[in-house]
Amino acid sequence: MTWLQAFILAVVEGLTEFLPVSSTGHMIIAEGALGMESTPFVKAFTVIIQFGAILSVIWLYWRRFFLPNSIERDGRTWWQSVWRFYLRLIVGVLPAVVLGLAFNDQIEENLGKVWLVAVMLVVGGIFMLYCDKLFGHGWKTAPSYRNAFVIGLFQCISMIPGVSRSMATIVGGMQQRLTRKAAAEFSFFLAVPTMAGATLLETYKLFSHGEGNLLLEGNNLSVLLFGSAVAFIVALAAIKFFISYVSRYGFRAFGWYRIVVGLLILALIALNQAGIVPIHLEMQ
Repeated sequence: MTWLQAFILAVVEGLTEFLPVSSTGHMIIAEGALGMESTPFVKAFTVIIQFGAILSVIWLYWRRFFLPNSIERDGRTWWQSVWRFYLRLIVGVLPAVVLGLAFNDQIEENLGKVWLVAVMLVVGGIFMLYCDKLFGHGWKTAPSYRNAFVIGLFQCISMIPGVSRSMATIVGGMQQRLTRKAAAEFSFFLAVPTMAGATLLETYKLFSHGEGNLLLEGNNLSVLLFGSAVAFIVALAAIKFFISYVSRYGFRAFGWYRIVVGLLILALIALNQAGIVPIHLEMQ
């Protein structure tokens, strides 16, 4: 992997991880556009640089992670308030942990199906055009334990590549009557344990398969650190923009974006199959 390829993939990761446009789908597309083979290191890189995006959430919302929220405190002690925050994250991430471990092989197999990514981008985009009207305007500023569990179930839908973890959890939050801002922020918070778990699992799999030395070969470790730093910086800007935009305008623009990108990919796949556009896109 070249430094330029690492930079492009990290920018794509940082821009799309917290937007409802499918970061996994965009990473697959970017790899295809760059003509990159899905080697063990490339797979590890695309997962491990998510750690940079995780840090951006903690950086922006450090008070929520380490200090009690006065709105939710309701007379609770500092420890009770902090524990309540983390317990909601644990409850929310449990469904993904269970289903992710149970269907890990099937999930990885689907990651190479670009046609599936394209179709789900279009389907999800159509849904996002109407989700504001469908769920209306919520009033809750924080989820209950039950709300967190339901949002966690919605998150499992994102195991289908192209769905978008962010979209699934935000829609889940809106369905549970959270405000747009509260749904988006809880989606960010829930991403921390979810993505941290995915990063640790990918690293473990590398070492368990005897491929851990890949991280230390040549400049691979430097490339990983560089990619994580780029993803961190870009994700900071993306989160700030998204919260500001969606609070005022909703999700329609993201819906149209998904539809356009999905249809474009389907067109490229058709042209590629016809030998007109020689872009590397898997058609498993």
